[in-house]
Amino acid sequence: MRKIISEILRNDVKDPRIPLMTSVVEVKMSNDLSHAKVFLSVLADEKGKQDLKEAITSASGFIRREVSQRINLRVAPDIQFVIDESIEKGMNLMRLIDETIREDSTRE
Repeated sequence: MRKIISEILRNDVKDPRIPLMTSVVEVKMSNDLSHAKVFLSVLADEKGKQDLKEAITSASGFIRREVSQRINLRVAPDIQFVIDESIEKGMNLMRLIDETIREDSTRE
């Protein structure tokens, strides 16, 4: 599912608001496969993330239809898209750790 949605976003959705560097990080499916939560990662400012949310919302019907055609499932899953900010939070945490280490080394 993750691979299929990645391909659809990269090759088939023609919305300029979706950056080329948008990644499908994870897909969580419900037990009955009727719902999918798709986590997207993108390095963008807040405006870029808002544009991505709007573009994905606009294209969600197309993406769902394409997924149902490419994957042999009894029911096309209802897809919910979520912007995953864990990579940015991790990068920010690493920056804070580096700053703390630098400050400690200058005090000594």
